[in-house]
Amino acid sequence: MNSVILNYILNGFLKTFFKVFLFFYAFGIILNLFEEIEFFKNLESSIFTPLILTNLYIPSMMINLLPFIIFISSMKFIIDLRNNKDLLTMKIFGFSNFKIFFILASTSFILGWIILLIINPVTSEMSKYYEQIKSNYSRDIDHLVTFNNNGLWIKENLSTGSRIITANKYNGKKLEDITIFNLDEDYNLNKKIYSKSANIESNEWQLSKVSIVEFSENSQQEIKLKKDSITSIYTYDNIINLFKNFETLSFVDLLINYKNLINKGYNKLFLNQRLHAMLSLPFFLFIMTALASIIVMGTLKKSNNVRFIFIGIISCVLIYYLKDLSVALGQTNRIPLTLSTWVPVIVIGIFSTIGILQINEK
Repeated sequence: MNSVILNYILNGFLKTFFKVFLFFYAFGIILNLFEEIEFFKNLESSIFTPLILTNLYIPSMMINLLPFIIFISSMKFIIDLRNNKDLLTMKIFGFSNFKIFFILASTSFILGWIILLIINPVTSEMSKYYEQIKSNYSRDIDHLVTFNNNGLWIKENLSTGSRIITANKYNGKKLEDITIFNLDEDYNLNKKIYSKSANIESNEWQLSKVSIVEFSENSQQEIKLKKDSITSIYTYDNIINLFKNFETLSFVDLLINYKNLINKGYNKLFLNQRLHAMLSLPFFLFIMTALASIIVMGTLKKSNNVRFIFIGIISCVLIYYLKDLSVALGQTNRIPLTLSTWVPVIVIGIFSTIGILQINEK
C-alpha cells in the first residue's frame, strides 16, 4: 500500500508540475513574442523569425522561473490532496505531513539536478543560437554589445558611419588583442585599427602598440603608433553591467571549462555568481516546496482556494524582491557576491525549517 501511495504522490505532483510549467511557458511565449515582433518590425526578416527566437529564448527564462513554478505546483497539488480528502487518507496509512513534504521536496531537489545536468546544457546552446541570429541583424541596431566564447563584440554608430570593436579577452580594466573596424554609411571599410591592449576605464580609450590601416579606393596605408586613443560610449563599468547574466554558459560548461573561461577574459566574480546561482537551484526548489507545504498543510479543512492564490502571489513577489535585493547587495559589495546567491535559500530555509516542525505536529 505504501508503494501505491508513493507512486500516486509522485505521479500527481509531476503531472501538476508539467501543467503549471506549460502554462508559464505559453504565457512567456505570448509576452516575449510581442518584444521580438517589435525588434524586427522595421527589419527584413521572415515572419517566422520572431517565433523561432521566442522559442529559443523562453527555455532559459523558464529555468530562472523554476523556483516559482515549483512553488505554485506544490501549492496546487497539496491543495488538491486536501480538498478531495486524499491527505486525510494518507495520514490514516501512516503518511505524516513531514513524510509527504519530504517526498515532494526530494522530488523537486532531484528535478533540479536533472535540469542542471541535462536540460541546462541544451537551453544554453539555444541561447547561443538566439544571440547568433539576433547579431545577424545588428547592422540595423544603433548599438550592440555581446560577450561570448569568441570574446567581446561591440557595435557603435558614429556620425560618419559605424564602428565594430572586437577583443579576444580583457584583463582587469584593459581589453587585449583588439581589432577596430570603421565603416562608412554604406558599410564600406575605411579604417582598421589593431591594438595590443586598451585601457577602457573611461570613455576615452587609451590604445597601446597600435597599427592603423587606412583604405582608399585603390590603395591602403599603414601607420604604426605606440599610443593612440578613441572615444567610445562604453566604459569598463557599463560593459560589465551588461553581462551579469551568463545565459549562454551552462552549469556543465562552468564546471569543465572554468579555467579556460577565466583565461578568455570572463569576469571571475560574475562567473562565480553564475556557478553558485545554478548550484543553489536544487536547494531553492527544495525549500520552495517546503514553503508551499507550510502554507497549505496547516489544516485538513477544505477552504476557499482564492485565499491560497493570494498568499501564493504575495509570497512569490516577496521572494523575488528578496532575491533581487540580495544580488544588489552583492553587486554593491555590501556582502560577497557569491554569498548573495545563497542568501534567499538560507533565509527561506530557516523559516521553512521552523514551519515544517510545526505542521508535522498537526
